[in-house]
Amino acid sequence: MGEGKEEWKKMDPEKAQAEASKRPPGHGATEVLHQRKSLPYNFTTMTIAGLLITAAVGYTVLYSKKKPEASAKDVAKVSVGVANPEDTHPKK
Repeated sequence: MGEGKEEWKKMDPEKAQAEASKRPPGHGATEVLHQRKSLPYNFTTMTIAGLLITAAVGYTVLYSKKKPEASAKDVAKVSVGVANPEDTHPKK
């Protein structure tokens, strides 16, 4: 297998092009592929959707690990970062 690589490096461009033409499209050895597809949605829309999904997953993880006496409102306060100590300590 090592001989094939060395032989490939020594090939002249015409021979390399002829060899590449035998391969299926997209596997060219002599050309640099710059493939760009348009994104399915606007970049801003995808960013906002990603942030919302991340927030939802984070909230779900915090909610699943909460203490039984904590409410969903307490979890939301902690996840946003506006919780006071009385929101995070057990209620008496």
